[in-house]
Amino acid sequence: MAKKNLLSIIGPGILIAATGVGAGDLATAAFTGAKLGMAILWVVVLGAFFKFVLNEGLARWQLATGSTLLEGAMHLLGRPAQYGFLVYFLAWSFMVAAALMAACGAAAQAIFPISPDPSTGKMIYGIGHSLVGLALVYFGGYRLFEKVMGVCIVLMFFTVISTAILLAPDWRAILSGLLLPSIPEFGGEGLAWTVALMGGVGGTVTVLCYGYWIREEGRKTPEDLSISRIDLATGYFMTALFGLAMVVIGSRIQVEGHGASLIINLSDMLGRELGPVGQWMFLIGAWGAIFSSLLGVWQSVPYIFADLWRLIQGKNASSQQTIDIKSKFYRWYLYGLATIPMIGLWVGFAQMQKFYAIIGALFMPMLALTLLLLNGRAKWIGEQHRNHPLTTMTLIFILLFFLMAGGLTVQKIWG
Repeated sequence: MAKKNLLSIIGPGILIAATGVGAGDLATAAFTGAKLGMAILWVVVLGAFFKFVLNEGLARWQLATGSTLLEGAMHLLGRPAQYGFLVYFLAWSFMVAAALMAACGAAAQAIFPISPDPSTGKMIYGIGHSLVGLALVYFGGYRLFEKVMGVCIVLMFFTVISTAILLAPDWRAILSGLLLPSIPEFGGEGLAWTVALMGGVGGTVTVLCYGYWIREEGRKTPEDLSISRIDLATGYFMTALFGLAMVVIGSRIQVEGHGASLIINLSDMLGRELGPVGQWMFLIGAWGAIFSSLLGVWQSVPYIFADLWRLIQGKNASSQQTIDIKSKFYRWYLYGLATIPMIGLWVGFAQMQKFYAIIGALFMPMLALTLLLLNGRAKWIGEQHRNHPLTTMTLIFILLFFLMAGGLTVQKIWG
């Protein structure tokens, strides 16, 4: 019973950590560590704190008002925002799903080659992982999903943290990187890499999924906010640990490539440093991180679509209802998410990737602005739950930071 109670308290936080840490996040942390060293470890902690503040605001709105943040934002901004977000959401879903399939395929092919041609193996494994994720979500329900994600994050935690420790890092340098903030020059690119690392900690659109997960756990009143804060603190603490470990690994090993290929190359380099055991440990942990992201997206993103489609249709559901995973809109989006992006395993999407990178950079400032507006008015959220002045200042800083991050992203892509 105690284990069940503990899981019910920190379960959604575990889901946030497992879903938010994928191949791109691991690769960015490792690559930044390789370029800037351990001097930027403080950036990982600050990035995790930013995401905690954003998700706490989301939970506070939902528990105080009984409506999801998406519902509040769409009612505030009206029809143009509903359809605009729908277009954005469809593009984001396609690109993320295709990237996750490819990353799962590449990691699995590296662990257990199924074909002499890596590209063919990646496609076969990518399709297989997508269909397994589909089956787990549809037939297993929320409870099985929660348990599988718990196993994945334990796997990630043990292997990635252990790998970082086995590399015998300079613990003084780690302490200095955490307590003495600095940004190395690195040929004038230090700031850009620092911003990329901070923005890459903990996911983007999947932040919205937390509201649906806490409903599954029965959290529906303001009295549940303290539990959610503990839960989120646990999730983002774990997220920060993963990011710190990857920066340490990157600072100790020569890193090449990008995305999933960087993770594979990194495992090869670790094999030379730590032997086959170290290489396999890291690969299995990286696979756990990537597959948990895929499974988290498959389970949670259809919630967002079902909620959004209800709002577009003008339907008012009970604010305390969870979304039925057997409902047609949830099922249709789940089926589409797990199948249509398979096209991305065969076709190159260079221009679409550019488009996605730009609109992806816009999401976090939009979320920060939404929380400033919705949680800043006592008329909407209640005097007791409105933003504290320090929270308001933090959200403004987050808004400005992610606007700068978005500007650097656009400049890097089109400059």
